[in-house]
Formats: sequence, structure tokens, C-alpha cells
Amino acid sequence: MPGQKIHTESMRRAVAALFLFGISFGYVEAAVVAYLRAIYDPIRQRIHPERGPNDLFPLITSQQLADAGPENARRLVTEIGREAATMVMLAAVALAVARSLHQWIAAFAIVFGVWDISFYAFLKLLIHWPDSLATWDILFLIPLPWVGPVWAPILVAATMIVCGLISLRLGGVRGTPLHWAGVLAGAVVIMIAFVWDFRNTSAGGFPNPFNWPLFLVGEALGISAFLAAVRNPRLRESQKRPDW
Repeated sequence: MPGQKIHTESMRRAVAALFLFGISFGYVEAAVVAYLRAIYDPIRQRIHPERGPNDLFPLITSQQLADAGPENARRLVTEIGREAATMVMLAAVALAVARSLHQWIAAFAIVFGVWDISFYAFLKLLIHWPDSLATWDILFLIPLPWVGPVWAPILVAATMIVCGLISLRLGGVRGTPLHWAGVLAGAVVIMIAFVWDFRNTSAGGFPNPFNWPLFLVGEALGISAFLAAVRNPRLRESQKRPDW
């Protein structure tokens, strides 16, 4: 049918745009981190001369950063602002290709996941890091330091891409408030797993073992709620009115 053909072509263009933006923005993010490593690695070497050149932990504490020079405190504020701007940019490109709230959520999940995986791939190419998927990383600073092995954010990113593509293919999943509460609860549990050890890592300690049980509970909760929303009768009704 002509209408279905237009719908399919529009979705393909949207997905292509999301992947192109996510991959290119992943490179930009990796380049920024490469520059930041060049700035902060000498400081880490002075504070922890025993650490390897690719070790991020123990983290530089806020006091150690201030003692190294006032410009470092300003850079930290700039970095937090950059992280916030990154989320806004990803949300903006998702908004540009979506035609409804549900499509926007799906598009954001796709572009976020592609950006995150591309970021690690380009870091490996640019500075030969991480050494493996078990390497620990500091993921975000907002609202607290998020830390964990690279495996964890990669798994989250892959989940977001798959769920986002399914949702976008269906025109945006229309879940009930209970479904969305389940997805949000899963995301919150995953976030808690990442910040679980923040007091220790923020104080300059080595990370304790990652809270995989909590993380996997969050993954399972979010995926289960999403799949329940996909099976929601409201979704089948909305598919009769494609809005691409």
C-alpha cells in the first residue's frame, strides 16, 4: 500500500539519522575524553605515582583537584555543564525525527544507546582504552558519580537500542501509567546500582565489587514493563492510525 510504503521509508530515514548522529557524536565525546585524560593524567600521576597510565581509580577528590589549581575546579563545573548539554542534544535530535511523545522516547533511547556504544568504540581506537569490557569507568557526574565496569553501560545501551527500535517500528509504544512506572522504576534501580559506591569512590577509594544483582533487577524490571506495554491492547488500536 502507498501509505505503508511512505510510513516505512519515513521510519528508515529517522533511524538512519539517529544512528548517524549517535555514531558521530560518540566520536566527539571520545575526543573530548581524550583531551581530558591529557589534562588530568599528570595530576593523577603526581597524586598516585603507583597507578598505571590507563587506571581511572582512585579518582581525584574534589580537594585534590582544588589543590592542583583553581582552574581545575572551573573545569569540573564546565564538565558537568557539558554532560547536561549532551543529554539535551540527544533529546533534541530525537525530538527532530519524532512526531509524538511516544516516538520521541523511542528515538531518544536509540540515539542514546548508539552514542554510548560508539563512544567506547572510538575511545578504544583513539587511546586504546578500555583494556576490556571489565574495565571500570566513571560514567556521569550528575547528580553523583556513576561508576561501573564497561559491561554495564554497554548492556544498558544495547537494551535501549533494541527497545527503541521495537517501539519506533510500532509507531511508539502506548503504555499505561503502570507500564511507564515499571520502566522508570527499572531505570532508577539501575542508576542506584551505578551510584551505590559513590561515597567510597568520591573519597578516593578503589571501587568495591559492582552491585550486579541490583543492576540486573533493574534491567529485568524495565524490560518486563516494556514488553508488557508492547502487548497492551491500546498499542494495537493505535497501530491502525500510523503517525509517521
